[in-house]
Amino acid sequence: MPAGGRPSQSSRRGTQRGGNLVSGETMSDSFREITSVSWFGRIKRAVGGVIFGLLLVVLMVIGLFWNEGRTVQTARSLAEGAGAVVSASADRVDAANDGKLMHVSGPVTADSGLADPDFGIAAQGLRLSRGVEMYQWKEESKSETTKKLGGGEETVTTYSYSKVWDDSQIDSSDFKKPDGHQNPPMAIHSRTFQIPQGKLVAFDLDQPVLDRIEGDKAYALSPDQSAAIKAAYTGAKPLSIVDGKIYLGADTTTPALGDYRIGYELAPLGVVSIVARQAGSRFEPYQTEAGDALLMVDTGAVPADKMFAEAVSANTLVTWLLRAAGLLLLTIGFALFLSPIGVILDVIPFLGSMARMGTGIIAFFLAIVVGTTTVAIAWFWYRPVLAVGILAAGVIAAAAVYYLGRSRKPAEPTVTPSVGAATWSRGPGGAAARS
Repeated sequence: MPAGGRPSQSSRRGTQRGGNLVSGETMSDSFREITSVSWFGRIKRAVGGVIFGLLLVVLMVIGLFWNEGRTVQTARSLAEGAGAVVSASADRVDAANDGKLMHVSGPVTADSGLADPDFGIAAQGLRLSRGVEMYQWKEESKSETTKKLGGGEETVTTYSYSKVWDDSQIDSSDFKKPDGHQNPPMAIHSRTFQIPQGKLVAFDLDQPVLDRIEGDKAYALSPDQSAAIKAAYTGAKPLSIVDGKIYLGADTTTPALGDYRIGYELAPLGVVSIVARQAGSRFEPYQTEAGDALLMVDTGAVPADKMFAEAVSANTLVTWLLRAAGLLLLTIGFALFLSPIGVILDVIPFLGSMARMGTGIIAFFLAIVVGTTTVAIAWFWYRPVLAVGILAAGVIAAAAVYYLGRSRKPAEPTVTPSVGAATWSRGPGGAAARS
């Protein structure tokens, strides 16, 4: 700051609002903001965190309980389906199989091709996906927070701006410093073109089945398609084909704000395997008594038992991922609930840091206890026989280890006098005599 205490031209004077001091400083394609929060302001914020933390804990307990029920229901549905599925040839539709859970494999064909009318692209396949990226401004922020003696807190946030390729519109009006970083509206968007109906030899495939077929691969445009693409294109920007993609802009090596890069992916026709309920010549979800509706589609000729095994593995993976997410969010919830302790002790920053370390450990411990207890209760609720069996096995194993340990405990040594050793006894009158 120049002499006399006046702010320089590259900075703004801080404003005091609600106990928070905010000031900003501009730099080349970046903006730095300094925010100060008082100790009482932080306590108020921490109290709000307590309420949110309790809500998060309650939601995660409900979520963990629900996840165990979902796991059991899906596992039972898959077991039911694996025992009921019937494999058949796709060469003909057998009316006797109507309503049954069928497994069919075969090549997929289509009566019509795929086309993107905006750019005159034509291809044969199940699905043609257009991915559009626009060159535009992006804001990134980086914050550094320091504790002040007395419990206050100062945060320095640096906002930087750079031009990037992005497949969605970045709203520059939300930037901290929108001046000089305005993005043009995105006029061309990503889009997917899919055949309305396909054939699996004798069977008809509609949208619910086609949507589940994966295997999309990059579809590179060739120079031979350039003429058709330019004929269909009605925009004002220059068009060229670069590395198998459409480029809309004057200079392909130095992109300008608002330039476009357009690429394609194609899901080709090929062999697929389906496990679903036969409904005439179509397939639909098979409702199990356990609760789930089964409709599985895989690329290639995959046996039914392998498809069910993959579904079981996927169910197990989802179960553990949701358990881990639940425990993580439980830890965050308990940490928020205990956060006022660290804020109160931040009057002396060192004490606040030590307190937060301690409350973090406590929060993790509480999350483990509450999370595992919730899962255990859910097991008793959804799988009582299995839960009781595991508990009984655990008790028996613990008892066996305990008694085995007692039986191997060494006996305490006894001391016996050696032969010829002298013994002393006290005679009449208290005199000691040797025998």
